[in-house]
Amino acid sequence: MFDPRVENLARVLIHYSLRLKKNEWLVMVGPANAEELYKAVLVEALKQGANVTSRITIPDAGYLFYRYASGNQLRFVSPTEKLETEQADAMLFVWSSWNTREFTNIDPKRLAIAQQARKPLFETRLQREAAGKFRWVGTLYPTPAAAQDAEMSLIEYQEFVYGAGMVDKKDPIREWEKVSRRQQMLIRKLNRLHTIRIVGEDTDITFGVSGRKWVNCDGRVNFPDGEVFTSPDETKTEGKIRYHFPAVYLGKEVLNVRLVFEKGRVVEAKADKGADLLRAMIKTDDGAKRVGELSFGTNYSIQRFTKNTLFDEKIGGTMHVALGAALPETGGKNKSAIHWDMVCDTRQGFTVYGDGKPIMRNGRFLI
Repeated sequence: MFDPRVENLARVLIHYSLRLKKNEWLVMVGPANAEELYKAVLVEALKQGANVTSRITIPDAGYLFYRYASGNQLRFVSPTEKLETEQADAMLFVWSSWNTREFTNIDPKRLAIAQQARKPLFETRLQREAAGKFRWVGTLYPTPAAAQDAEMSLIEYQEFVYGAGMVDKKDPIREWEKVSRRQQMLIRKLNRLHTIRIVGEDTDITFGVSGRKWVNCDGRVNFPDGEVFTSPDETKTEGKIRYHFPAVYLGKEVLNVRLVFEKGRVVEAKADKGADLLRAMIKTDDGAKRVGELSFGTNYSIQRFTKNTLFDEKIGGTMHVALGAALPETGGKNKSAIHWDMVCDTRQGFTVYGDGKPIMRNGRFLI
């Protein structure tokens, strides 16, 4: 009925990522152009005995909203979405944009207003997830727009996407269980550390991680996956960092981001392109000035930059530092309406220190 890789993806999402059970409520969210994936997921979820609803968007709806909405309309939060956030057992977010540059000419302040209004929904989701009452997963359905960003044909991009998720293999669930076990061994070592220091080109930054829990990203929340992360102490980030890859937020690109931190807060923010967006997002709230996540990419089957954070933050040997909301399951306390992942390429000329001893060099762990 469907592309075998899409069928495999649906099985992984339902049975491995979401672990969906009979009578649970699953909400599917995303653009209409991922129709094949929605249908495959719907069939798999119904076979499992779950109840399924969907919130599917149409082309240009986001752009038209941000262009024409009044201040009150920007701040409006859908009661339907609020109900889903508070009561759904699981949510599937599908990213499959028709136009990845849809918001390029939208005033960043308008984006920030809407983000701030949705902060309570974001926090509710994080709290329910940390309490074990809610599960979610986000995945990408390959589209021509995303393929163009990655400078690939659609066929090449499909092969890249499905290969990164190992859904082109006979038993992808078994493959991801192997990843989970391997990363858990690394997690046990990282959990013993008190400080992480990253040193390389234009970067010398230290994070306090004492008492924080590292999390194994093994395909349960993002798919494809492959990273280990924590939320560092929001008051103990010191130093400077330069992000080698473009930082993308709501389809808008910021190039060559440089940040300086003192006592956990951003005190200097520069970029060669998109500096206005960078500063606007940092001013969203006090938490947006602090680090919400420190992560290392561990998916070594992903080795090229594609201008899509879902894949770029997983590139084996890279690391990313996110501004904004912390992840409660790590013990992180920082709260913000935003969570912006920015990727730093640490595969050449970088050393990562744990409590003063090298734990990674040129993108390869030494522990």
